[in-house]
Amino acid sequence: MTDQGPYRTGAEPSTDIIVTTGNDIAGHEVLRYLGLVRGIVVRAAGLDKSIMGAFKALGGGNIREYVDVCERARHEAYTMMLQHARELGAGAIIGVRYDATDFGGATEVLAYGTAVSIAPARG
Repeated sequence: MTDQGPYRTGAEPSTDIIVTTGNDIAGHEVLRYLGLVRGIVVRAAGLDKSIMGAFKALGGGNIREYVDVCERARHEAYTMMLQHARELGAGAIIGVRYDATDFGGATEVLAYGTAVSIAPARG
């Protein structure tokens, strides 16, 4: 693996938009719901990863080559969702979820949530 970016450890930092799987944000109140935001990526393992993954699948266990493809797709979908929220002027995305569908050797990864405008909670 050549890219050891922060998403490899599961971290998805965002400094300008709060992102949460919950429906509330501690210390903030939701002022307005701006709409559903999403990022969609369809990714297939390259020939090299497919061949290596197929051989490793024979032995069972975690297949690192496939994990790498999935992690990259999830990260790209997350990044696209953030950009969609920025375009709407969101301060946060609540109720964030991921969904994945496998078809024909490719995997679709969808990251989605509700973009909202927020303000610090009053007293």
